[in-house]
Parts: sequence; structure tokens; C-alpha cells
Amino acid sequence: MKISIITVVYNAEQYIKDCIESVIHQSYQNIEYIIIDGNSTDGTIQVIEEYRKYLSRFVSEKDKGLYDAINKGIKLASGDVIGILNADDMLLSYDVVSEIANAFINHPEKQAIYGNLNYITPKEGKIVREWRSYQADQRDIEKGWMPAHPTLYIKRTLFEAFGNYALDMGTAADYDLMLRYFHIHKMKALYLPVLMVNMRLGGLSNRSISSLWKAAKFDYKALKRNKIPNALLVLVRKKLSKLSQF
Repeated sequence: MKISIITVVYNAEQYIKDCIESVIHQSYQNIEYIIIDGNSTDGTIQVIEEYRKYLSRFVSEKDKGLYDAINKGIKLASGDVIGILNADDMLLSYDVVSEIANAFINHPEKQAIYGNLNYITPKEGKIVREWRSYQADQRDIEKGWMPAHPTLYIKRTLFEAFGNYALDMGTAADYDLMLRYFHIHKMKALYLPVLMVNMRLGGLSNRSISSLWKAAKFDYKALKRNKIPNALLVLVRKKLSKLSQF
């Protein structure tokens, strides 16, 4: 089973090395590693070039943002399964991909697998939030639950069938995709109780009060687009659920 991992990056010179090394040192051998760079202007490309021999594909060009870059990676991917690892995130152990692959092999009826992650401070790497998932069902989706996106690995055929990330959804493009896959198309997913990712804080949706407000509006748009009942109440539940992660 080939696992495609896509990393998108723009001006992340200080973090991209940690991300790349967490992938190339995996014990699982059948990994297709794709990096999509948004034409970085710092030292990011120079760092990536040091690891060029480990990459299956590397593209550096202007894009329309994070999710446009992810879509480019998906188009290039040839693996049976696709996962997304952003440039400032890291796979937590060298056996993570092996455990993901084994879970798919042992549960061939499953179309996706997700697990747990830590939110860490950018510089010190101190854990400030712990996202622990569980085996969810349709009712959980309708109550505002979602898996941790950096831990979500999906069979490539689903992207072909259900579509990629919608560029008009702003910071909620990942939430919109998950609602579409889980709620509209009833994707069969397995919870793997494994700590998969260390995710650095400081993403696009939580940098300021203004960005938090914009993110909430995009989340609401995603809920409405995917016909989730009582969208406003679900949005409130989604936001409140984060409190238990601290």
C-alpha cells in the first residue's frame, strides 16, 4: 500500500526541516512524499533542496493559497491513501505511517483513518492542547464533532469521487471537505488511538480576533452548505468542544 503525504509550504524556513525529517525517517517504506511550495521568498526552498532526493515530487510556484496548493498535491498523488502534513507540523513518531498503513490493511472496508494530535508552542514545543478523538458516528458529526485534520488519511479514490478542497470556503475548506465526506457521502472512517502529529499553534484561523470571527463565519457557511441541521447551534458546540482540549 502506497501512502501519499502532501506538505504545502510558504516561507516556513524555520520549521520545514523538522516536518521533512519526520516523514523521510518513517519506518514505513512505501511513502510518496510531495511538497508544494508557494514560491517562497525566504530560505525555505534552499532547505527543501537539501532533501530533494527523498521527495517524489516538488513544485514551487505561486498559488491561490493553502487549499489550492493542497489540491495541486492531490492531483499529483498516486498513492492508495492521501494525508496532509503542513510545513510547521511533524509526525510524532517514526512508526506513525506504518500504523496507519496496517490499519487500512486490517480494515479494508474503511475509507479513512484518523487519530490524535498535540498542539504545541512554535518555538519551545510545549504541549498546550491535546486533541483526543474517538470512534464517532453520524450523530457526532451533526453535533459539531470533527476529526483532527492533520491526522486524517483518506483513500485517494474518494477525492476523485467526492471532490477536493473548495477554494471559496476560506479557512473552513478542510471542515467543509470533512462535512461533505462524512455527512453527505457517509464516509466509513476508523479511529486509530495513536498520537500522530505535533501541530504548532498559529494557524490561519486563530491569529487574531478578526481571523477567529472570519473563521466562524466560514464554519457556518460550511455547515449550511452541507445541510447540517441547526447549523448555528452546531457551530457553538464545535467551538465549545475545544475547551476540553486544554
